[in-house]
Amino acid sequence: MHRLVLRAGAPLAAGVALATAVALALASAAPETGPRPAATEPAALADGDVIANLWSWNWRSVAAECTDVLGPAGYGAVWVAPPAESLAHPDGYWWDIYQTYSYTLNGRFGTEADFAAMTRACADAGVDVYTDAVINHTAAVTGTGYAGTQVGDKYAPPMYTRADYNVDVCDRTISNWNDRWEVQNCELLGLPDLKTGSPEVRAEIAGYLNAQIALGVSGFRVDAAKHIPAEDLAAIVGLLDPTADGSDPFVFHEVFPGAVPTPDEYFGSGRVLDFAVGDQLKAAFQGDIARLADFGTGGGTLPAGNSVSFVTNHDTERDGRHLTYRDGDTAVLANVFQLGWDGAPPTVYAGFEFQGRDDSPPADADGLVTDTDCAAGWYCLDRDPRITGMVGWRNAVGDADVHDFQSPQANVIGFSRGDVGFLAVNNTTNEVTTGFTTSLPDGDYCNALDDCATTVTVSGGEATLTLPARSAVALHMSAN
Repeated sequence: MHRLVLRAGAPLAAGVALATAVALALASAAPETGPRPAATEPAALADGDVIANLWSWNWRSVAAECTDVLGPAGYGAVWVAPPAESLAHPDGYWWDIYQTYSYTLNGRFGTEADFAAMTRACADAGVDVYTDAVINHTAAVTGTGYAGTQVGDKYAPPMYTRADYNVDVCDRTISNWNDRWEVQNCELLGLPDLKTGSPEVRAEIAGYLNAQIALGVSGFRVDAAKHIPAEDLAAIVGLLDPTADGSDPFVFHEVFPGAVPTPDEYFGSGRVLDFAVGDQLKAAFQGDIARLADFGTGGGTLPAGNSVSFVTNHDTERDGRHLTYRDGDTAVLANVFQLGWDGAPPTVYAGFEFQGRDDSPPADADGLVTDTDCAAGWYCLDRDPRITGMVGWRNAVGDADVHDFQSPQANVIGFSRGDVGFLAVNNTTNEVTTGFTTSLPDGDYCNALDDCATTVTVSGGEATLTLPARSAVALHMSAN
């Protein structure tokens, strides 16, 4: 065991100009996603497991990000918005993309040709593509879609008839969230609930998802999964085609916390997004991060092998449940910690700035989302050098276990990953100089989070590390 000494170099900057970070290129390639095991086991990812959630980015911008940022930084996958045609809300509200009008891949983020070009660009960069699968329901609001589809009856979009919905058993909005039958058969916010027990409906849904797989998609985040009976969802997943590399699609479900159903019911057909991770990180980073010594245990967190973790998403950043871009460096450090821990595959959320809860992403006069400009209206956390540095660091330390967690003072922590990596975080508003232990061999290391501007020496257990306010230092064997 050894201690660390900060020997020379500039400290990690407290603020980073995100728009200039595209040039950062870490030499860590993203391996392909591994196959999903049998239906009784959780979905699995190979090394390079970090997922960039580029929420509401158009397809041209996702393609460019895969090429210029995600691939070079070592991200394993990109999770994008629903690609189907949806309601074109006159006010451009962001949630119109969750109101499906047709399963054509011409929508708010571009054409089918744009979508196919995006999947090719990401594949060329070594980044898998996961799309948001809205398959529990179609649209509650009638009108015109982004590709021109007209819907005058919410139970009659072009791909379904009234008989394909649960309207014959429950024609109202869910009122009792503790009643499993209501949660899975009645209408979520008035959205017409598909009869997913029907073989015809299952085949239609699978056909929509398989059309995406044929264009290079490797997996799906299933929206509103708790409103679909687990056996129905497993049957739909069972109809999916292999991906381009011959493996099964990587599937993960949104099972929003509540009494019923429980997340574990869905482990048989994929992983489940772990809301409790974001809950714990917000509590710790707005309190004392020393409590993270027990991170991932208790508090309702899911088994790492059955879940996908996140700090925030498009829903929770709006309802105040989790940290957001408005929390500045505190939220960045929460993401640094998430990437540093040896838990579930993590996601890094990059969305758009907003004032009102329903605000549109930056769009043109027709509501079509314009190209992402990280200096105007978008918050591109995926590009922050502290985050891209941690992606490379995570890939470098692999599956090494967390040990030697230490908190020399309130809101300052450090821990090792096996004998190949070490991470220290200062969540205070002051510079902190303190001692840490690590299992790294003696030698000189550079900080992966500031492109090696800071040099650190590991030597004999007689030294200290200086951490600027709201900063972190990450060291690994490949950077010495």
